[in-house]
Amino acid sequence: MRLGIYLGFCLLVNAALTAVPSFAQVQTAELFFKGKVITYYVGFAAGGAYDFYSRTAARFLGKHIPGNPTVVVQNMTGAGSLQAANFLYWNAPKDGTAIGTVTETIALEEALHTPGVRYKAADYTWIGRITASLQVGVSWKRSAKTIEEAKRIDVAMASTGAGSPSSGFPKLLNALAGTRFKIIAGFASSPEGMLAMERGDVDGVQSSWDTLKRSKQDWLRNRDINILYQCAEERQPELPDIPTTVELGRTADARELLALYTGGAEVGQSILAPPGLSADRAQILRAGFQAMLRDREFVADMTKAQDTPHPASAEAVSKIVAATTNASAESIARIDAIVHAP
Repeated sequence: MRLGIYLGFCLLVNAALTAVPSFAQVQTAELFFKGKVITYYVGFAAGGAYDFYSRTAARFLGKHIPGNPTVVVQNMTGAGSLQAANFLYWNAPKDGTAIGTVTETIALEEALHTPGVRYKAADYTWIGRITASLQVGVSWKRSAKTIEEAKRIDVAMASTGAGSPSSGFPKLLNALAGTRFKIIAGFASSPEGMLAMERGDVDGVQSSWDTLKRSKQDWLRNRDINILYQCAEERQPELPDIPTTVELGRTADARELLALYTGGAEVGQSILAPPGLSADRAQILRAGFQAMLRDREFVADMTKAQDTPHPASAEAVSKIVAATTNASAESIARIDAIVHAP
């Protein structure tokens, strides 16, 4: 049933959103991409949600691009994926043979003038979003059991770096909701932070809810972890009793700032290509992406992993990026002061 509903959704919505390349474009693309290798850069280490979605997409994307190029994943870690974002912006080939997935807060990091940002998010060639990402903050069973308890005791949270929601959300909650999270940076991925949490090196970690369901079912079953908050504007059906980051704000102004930061993360697990990619190559990649979403084997793989994709077109992602980068200077300055505080 889930498979049929999802495929129907893709057929009706994605077909309407995606222009179909002309026969001449397909012929030209096939000549170019045949025998080529497309390198898919992932800004985080293997094992986490970014890596999972990227590798799943890489297995299917090539067969929906004329010429059937090989798609190879390369992890490029550093600065919460900003290293990969900068590489794709400045150094990667601009011919369709380089694509990538980086932090969902890529537009926010630009707006906040995060150290290390050397790109304009709106300039990337957006291909589309595989799924929206629901992040959750969790603690080990020996630590704070609820968000209210996290307001009374220190909770050391593993973080992948300044360009990551795993740093931004806890800092904002400290300032706007009264929590006492301590950011412990330097982890390459959320799975690395999870291991540190299990060993007792840190108390908690922020990770994808899908990653927890997929790889840590025993933790959920045995109640080894406490889910403290969900990074969303509204409570998700699977987590009806877990407060959202937005509702935790102590004042209307605080909730507005949290909503801006949370909404900026709607970029989710998106695929981008460098700026300057020709319109015909961009159209071919976007059409291939939309065809991949309708691929029964792709959907079956996602369903098997207990994931239901929430895709979006390149146009929709571009609108999210524009809304984030064009947010009011006052709101951005206030968030900036919090997120980049020592």
